[in-house]
Amino acid sequence: MSDQIVTTAKPESWDDQRIEIIIGTLLRTGVILAASVVLFGGVLYLVRHGHEIANYSTFHGEPESLKSPKGIVHGVFEVSARAIIQLGLLLLIATPVARVAFSAVAFAIEHDYMYVVITLIVLAVLSFSLFASS
Repeated sequence: MSDQIVTTAKPESWDDQRIEIIIGTLLRTGVILAASVVLFGGVLYLVRHGHEIANYSTFHGEPESLKSPKGIVHGVFEVSARAIIQLGLLLLIATPVARVAFSAVAFAIEHDYMYVVITLIVLAVLSFSLFASS
């Protein structure tokens, strides 16, 4: 007879440690992706406009086309350096929002419904603060 210990836990089980690892990977990936996109846009901007002399006597804000996600995506397809930088910033903002959304799903899988409700409230507040200004 063999004295093997039989475990009933599945390797794919959703325990706290696995969820924390996934959330950590999500946050790291989001920040690295956002930084890479901003870096690419910044290098592209310097290659195209690095020789120009800056005029600090008047303030020129972002053009209207770069103030909406639709305009930013359109600018990225036109390979606009400023739009690529803005896309990187959007990705950076989306990273913690994705973390909260994933947390809500993870709590639902764990059947921890009180935390699902709390997390959805946090997600609603984040969404309201992001989209109410536009």
